[in-house]
Amino acid sequence: TATRLLWDDPECRIECPERLTAALDRLRQCGLERRCLRLSAREASEAELSLVHSPEYVALVRGTQVLGEGELQALSSQYDAVYFHPSTFRCAQLAAGAALQLVDAVLEGAARNGLALVRPPGHHSQRAAANGFCIFNNVAVAAEYAKQKHGLHRILIVDWDIHHGQGIQYVFEDDPSVLYFSWHRYEHGRFWPFLRESDADAVGQGRGRGFTVNLPWNQVGMGNADYMAAFLHLLLPLAFEFDPELVLVAAGFDSAIMDPEGQMQATPECFAHLTQLLQVLAGGRVCAVLEGGYHLESLAQSVCMTVQALLGDPAPPLSGPMVPSQSALESIQRARAAQAPHWTSLQQQGVSPVLTSGTSSEGRAPPLLPGASVCTAVAAAVLSSLPDQRHCCTVPPICTAVALTLPDATLALPPDVLHQEGSALREEAEAWARPHESLAQDEAVTALERLLYLLDGILDGQVSCGIAATPAPAAAATLDVATRRSLAHGAQRLLCVALGQLDPPPDLTDDGRTLWLNIRGKEAAARSMFHISMPLPGTTEGFLSWLLGLVLPLAYGFRPDLVLVALGPAHDLQGPQAALLAAMLRGPAGGRVLALVEEECTPQLARVLAGGLHGEPPPRLAPLATASPEDIRALVHL
Repeated sequence: TATRLLWDDPECRIECPERLTAALDRLRQCGLERRCLRLSAREASEAELSLVHSPEYVALVRGTQVLGEGELQALSSQYDAVYFHPSTFRCAQLAAGAALQLVDAVLEGAARNGLALVRPPGHHSQRAAANGFCIFNNVAVAAEYAKQKHGLHRILIVDWDIHHGQGIQYVFEDDPSVLYFSWHRYEHGRFWPFLRESDADAVGQGRGRGFTVNLPWNQVGMGNADYMAAFLHLLLPLAFEFDPELVLVAAGFDSAIMDPEGQMQATPECFAHLTQLLQVLAGGRVCAVLEGGYHLESLAQSVCMTVQALLGDPAPPLSGPMVPSQSALESIQRARAAQAPHWTSLQQQGVSPVLTSGTSSEGRAPPLLPGASVCTAVAAAVLSSLPDQRHCCTVPPICTAVALTLPDATLALPPDVLHQEGSALREEAEAWARPHESLAQDEAVTALERLLYLLDGILDGQVSCGIAATPAPAAAATLDVATRRSLAHGAQRLLCVALGQLDPPPDLTDDGRTLWLNIRGKEAAARSMFHISMPLPGTTEGFLSWLLGLVLPLAYGFRPDLVLVALGPAHDLQGPQAALLAAMLRGPAGGRVLALVEEECTPQLARVLAGGLHGEPPPRLAPLATASPEDIRALVHL
């Protein structure tokens, strides 16, 4: 943290030591630092830095240790938005070395994931040039190191900094082993670094064509809905097809609200959701490395949200309207079109949402014009309304609970998943069961007691999520009771994802409080605005298209208080699919998910479902098989 600007330069003043101390102080205040494995940063060796940088450039930076202030200023002026300090070389060595320490810890199994809280940042620096506050390219060095030391063949780099990380792009633009994704403020080339190769049609070169993905934002004010749309409709389809062994995040928080560089409106909790979505990839091996972020309060809160997600805590629900702006959708569509020749997952263009200049955006505030500023007063109000800075997001006492008949030994549950023993009052369960003939049996009422107890714990904030069993003949009746009980207990919006032979109660399908997604049968139909039916896709790619293109956009748009996932008779869902569905549905409702399964479900299915709800990375999906024409037609229709 020692480097600080020694002379007056308004452009470089914002890259200061307080960026790190503010973030670290907030992690300590929230009690997050003590929950993490603390790694001591080491200096990257010159040989390691030379994996990306020329030996001559490394020697030049080493030589800054003995330069006076005038010489440092003169050297700095040869680069764009850079300042040198006598401690720059060592600090930059430590920043790169910390990223390598983190990669080692994750790939050697000491940690599942992590964050390297470092400066100076790195994603602009190039083979022989400093650029944009960046001296050594920390993430690029880490990627090349992971390939050479650990033998990895597929690395995904996600750069959510608000500036284009052209340094990373240059290093890997002809390398098909690294998929580089960057969104960045671009404004048709009028925003720094003013590069033509930051536009969507820059897709890489030679064997690397299609492995550089640029998403240029052409106006300021992009918010939570725009960032989520970018992940669901562009990044994640490519990422699942690429199937990375490691995810590196160039984690710049100048893309968050209040930042003077980005002028965007994404709130800190958005980065928890983005992190959760990345954790379903690469067996959860995610290494984030700090890049930009120049509003100290916004930076500190965003770092905390990211760390909470890495720790497996549920992400707070997203704030603001979940309708992407027209400008964002146009940018996403341009990027999809540029990448479609290289990726089968993008070759059915009709699946992605498109807004044109003639499309109505009823109910949404007019988009900000290019060059407009975010309203500071509104942004400050949003930040001040977030959870108390000393405690961050409140996590329920119990993360995951199960009410299953299968014994713990058979399930092999994670050690901190609670096998629930409590139950609701017998009289109460009998009252709820009375209208349903299938719940008349004693064992069905007993199962209902346990389910109601677990459901109340979730609705009361004592439990984040859970799994409950029901006798197979009573699956539909149990879902009906769970739905009505949730609404009676204060849930305002309820998302029900029902797989298999489960029909929704007719009187609840169009009252606006429940959104029903029925995954069964052969017909794709929007029976009403709140009741959608479609067949379960028959291939892995079809399943992913359905999940990313329909289920999650609807779920985030509906903003439920609780998600019910019911696996009924003939649900046909495989274990990895169930785990992925559970893991990704944690986001829209702030982690509040209750999964209903038949008592006869296999221990393997119950285990992976519990793991997905608990924040564990889901098992790898089967190799991608192209979605069938029938599945694509159904999805496009819906």
